[in-house]
Amino acid sequence: MTRRHWMNLLATLGLGSAAASVTHAAAPAPAPGPNGKVELPDAEWRKRLTPAQYDVLRGHGTERPGSSPLNAEKRPGLYHCAGCDLPLFSHETKFESGTGWPSFYAALPGALGTSRDFKLILPRTEYHCARCGGHHGHVFDDGPRPTGKRYCNNGVALRFAPQPG
Repeated sequence: MTRRHWMNLLATLGLGSAAASVTHAAAPAPAPGPNGKVELPDAEWRKRLTPAQYDVLRGHGTERPGSSPLNAEKRPGLYHCAGCDLPLFSHETKFESGTGWPSFYAALPGALGTSRDFKLILPRTEYHCARCGGHHGHVFDDGPRPTGKRYCNNGVALRFAPQPG
């Protein structure tokens, strides 16, 4: 059985995100260019990312709700982009939204960019990593105080880094 078959089997069992973090945990982050951005050819992204990560980060896909182990993550730490390792969110802004995806009410300063998305006919605000452009999810105006925002993130697009100590 090939690696891709194993990954598809694990994703079917709801373990795809866990497998992605285990199989690619040691991959070094790509270095930003002179403009501060990470710009790689498509073939290099395919080598660096698992199929599930590639689908979300580069193909604007969506993982199944409830499939990410990060939904249950409660430790202090930072949530990094799985594509380039830029810190995006703090554990302090994570909350249980009931959607099945890791959700946050605020991003770290300068970590995200946004664009309009019309894939479901009604416009939504898509957000992406400011450094590598990887798609992470959508932001909605139904989150908790103090911002009222809900950054609904695909867990496979994140890497959790526990706070030392």
